[in-house]
Formats: sequence, C-alpha cells, structure tokens
Amino acid sequence: MKLPRLITLALFAATCRGAEPAGGAATGVYRNLFHEYLGKSDQEVQARLESAWHQLFHGDPQSQSLYYPLSDGTAYVPDVANNDVRTEGLSYGMMICVQTGHHEEFDRIWRFAKTYMYHADGPFAGYYAWHTGLDGRPLDRGPAPDGEEWFTMALFFASHRWGDGTGILNYGAEAQAILHAMLHKHAEPGRDGVGDMFDAAAGQVVFVPEGSGAGFTDPSYHLPAFYELWGRWAADPGDRAFLARAARESRAFFSRAADPATGLMPDYSNFDGTPRTQNAHGHGDFRFDAWRTLSNPALDFSWWAAEPREPLLANRVLGFLASRGPRIPDLCRLDGTPITSATGAPGLSAMAAAAALAADRKVGQPFVQRLWDAPMPEGRYRYYDGLLTMLGLLEVSGQFRIYDRPLP
Repeated sequence: MKLPRLITLALFAATCRGAEPAGGAATGVYRNLFHEYLGKSDQEVQARLESAWHQLFHGDPQSQSLYYPLSDGTAYVPDVANNDVRTEGLSYGMMICVQTGHHEEFDRIWRFAKTYMYHADGPFAGYYAWHTGLDGRPLDRGPAPDGEEWFTMALFFASHRWGDGTGILNYGAEAQAILHAMLHKHAEPGRDGVGDMFDAAAGQVVFVPEGSGAGFTDPSYHLPAFYELWGRWAADPGDRAFLARAARESRAFFSRAADPATGLMPDYSNFDGTPRTQNAHGHGDFRFDAWRTLSNPALDFSWWAAEPREPLLANRVLGFLASRGPRIPDLCRLDGTPITSATGAPGLSAMAAAAALAADRKVGQPFVQRLWDAPMPEGRYRYYDGLLTMLGLLEVSGQFRIYDRPLP
C-alpha cells in the first residue's frame, strides 16, 4: 500500500543531518495556534473544525451551506450574493475537502468545474471559465489564475492523499495538465492572443492571461508555498526550474508590494510591487482580493521558513490592524485611510489570524482569539467570508498541510 507523506523527504533528511529547521515541510509539524496560544485541546479544536465544516457544506441551504449537489453527480459552491459560481469558490471548496478528508464532496465539485467550466478547445483550451450561472451556463469565458492555481494544488494533494482514479479523477494527470497550460499557452496555435498565466520575464502570476490584464499582477494570487511544491512535482524539468524561481520572485515581491508603514497590499499591482492605478477602478487600494495577502506570506513561512522578511510583514500589517481596535475597516487606502464605513469582515479577520503563523505572539494572539470566538458566517454574504474563515481555521489549527507523493 502506498501511503502519502505529509513532509518533503529531502528537507526532512536535511533536518535530520542538523540543518536549520525549515517549517512544516521539513519537520512534518504544523503549528496549532489554538493550542499554542489559547490552550485549546485537540478535541476542542477538532470539534470546532467539524462544526465549521458541517455548517459550510451541510448546513441550512437557505442561510448556511455553500455546497449544493446536483443530480448529475456534480456540486457547486455559489457566490450567493451574486448568484453565480466561480473557479475561486470551487477551488477553495476542493482544497477544504482534501484537507479535511471529504472525498465525495471533492469529486462532485471537481466534476462541476470540469463539466461546465473547462475549455477543451479554442483560444482558452486548457483553462477554466472563471464564472458561470448556477446551472453551469458560462457568464464569462475568460479564466482567472487564482482558480487554476488552487485547482492545481488541490488536485496534487488529492492524488497524493487518495491515489489517482481514471478519467477526470486521475487527479495527478489533471494537475499536471493545468500546470502545463498555465506555463505553455504561448506555444499553442490558435490561441488568439491568450497567453500564459505567468509572465516569463517577471516570473510572476498575471492578473488575467490576455489583453492588458497580462501586464500586471494581483498580489493575492502569489502563492510561493504552492510554487515550491510545483517546482518539485512538475513533469517538465524546465517548468520545475521556472517554478522554483517563481517562488523566490513572489517572496521578494511581497516586501515590495506591502506599504512600508501599514503592511497593506493592493488588489492590483505592477510587477515591481507598485500599486496598479491605470484603469484599475480603485483596485490600487487594499480591497477584497487583498485580504488574502495577509495569509499567503504567513502560510509560506509556516511551511518553508525560507523568507526572513515574511515575519516582518506579518508583524507590520497585524500591528496596523491592531491599532484600529476591534472594528477593522474592510477596505482601506494603503496608508490605512478607510474607504468604507463597513468594518469587522469575518474573512479579513480570518486572514489576519492566519498571518499570526508568521507574527510574534504578542501581536498575533489577539487575532487568533478573535477567530476562535467568531461564529461561521451566515446569510447572503457567507460565500467569501465563509470560505476564508474555513481556510483560516485550517491554517491556524495546523490542519492545512502538505500531502507529498506516496512512498513507493
């Protein structure tokens, strides 16, 4: 029987030889801040995760659940407020399922994506339409790279945790296919201006792989924790070298994109880290996408501990948020000036708690406590807030883990 590994053996071997510990990837130990900071028992943490999972996937369909199975063997994860389905939500749902061990729900969500969103041919071949109606009807045929990134990582983990099936349930082959498309679209005929999801010169993920959107990035799409793994697992040796570079570029990018006083990052950014203001419609500010920029560097640090500036970023941004008191503005200029009267978004609070994985205890613990005390989001706006809250719970509890390739 082949068993999945929760650690990367090369790094583990280095640790055994006396090298400096390198985070959860090397040690197989993932910090549980609910236990470490709040004294919660394993049983209490597990009960909290199971309760959150049940509400999000099998709660009241009118006010709680974000999982809707269909008679064709698929299931969708809707943006309830906008009455549509997005690759963002489906890929987050798949990641939550593989991390919590829910195989059937994972397969149903993946079938929806492959059945209704996948482009088998045409200029977008190999990519996924970023959103559809609840019935799978395409609303915009263009892709959004964050969906492809999270699909790829969730599929690799599913392959390693559960083994590969056949057809679209050959998770490893599907992950490799998406990864190849993201990096090699430029070489395909008939692509009609559609390009790669990474800029080859900058070594960075783009906002969208076509038109002007291919000339800048979205800081919340930067996932060096994932790129490190793809740099080991990609089938093409050339891709492995590029992805290792992409991990380094993203780590350096975070420090350039973060405001030097507040630590806030914008929704859209140029490759040099400066806020994107040209035709950005306010996305040069800290808005909804950018909430994820609190967790992405911290997740990278908790897994790899490869970038010493990531704790500095976490301390800076959490220090700023703490200065705002209990009601943190949902949207801000990068200098911290609020641009909305709305405060206390659960999704933002969850990402702040995840940032505590890289922060000093003094600044991080209050955000961990806030996440523990917060109920799971309900109602019309439960989509983004609910998914980020569930991801935050998994990351902060040490249950967001690497599933490595099976032992021979």
